[in-house]
Amino acid sequence: MTWTIRPEHPGSPVAAALWRAYYTEVSDRWYLLHEGRRTDPAELEREVAAQSGADLVPPRGRLLVARYAGEPAGSAGVRLLDAATAELTRVFVHEAMRGRGGAALLVGAAEEAARASGATRLILDTRSDLVEARALYARLGFTETEPHNAGPYAERWFAKHLA
Repeated sequence: MTWTIRPEHPGSPVAAALWRAYYTEVSDRWYLLHEGRRTDPAELEREVAAQSGADLVPPRGRLLVARYAGEPAGSAGVRLLDAATAELTRVFVHEAMRGRGGAALLVGAAEEAARASGATRLILDTRSDLVEARALYARLGFTETEPHNAGPYAERWFAKHLA
């Protein structure tokens, strides 16, 4: 079985399904941790609709979709913030596909997309409870930095110099 990673328009059905799966997982984890419940369905619909991914289209962004044995399995987005800095976002692999190297391949492909856009630095934010994500970023050479944004769920910030 092999992985393939290709750009995908954020409005495609595949991208929309992956975004919904990503948002459901991270939102449910937050609510279960802090309020002992899953995400309210109405909130889920509002948030999914509010995040169209329009900032993940060329020339300033890119959404990448990973497929495992041809089936959509994960995604990662990268958007150019300025001439030298890109942001990594929406890194997600379906739970059933984890442990097969897909997340590292997605991040690597996002790094390449950032370089191709002229970025020399890749930044991201994540939550403290997303320990798997934090371990992945550290393993891939990202280092924790001072905050670069004030997002409501941003608790940890990372950066990587792109050679």
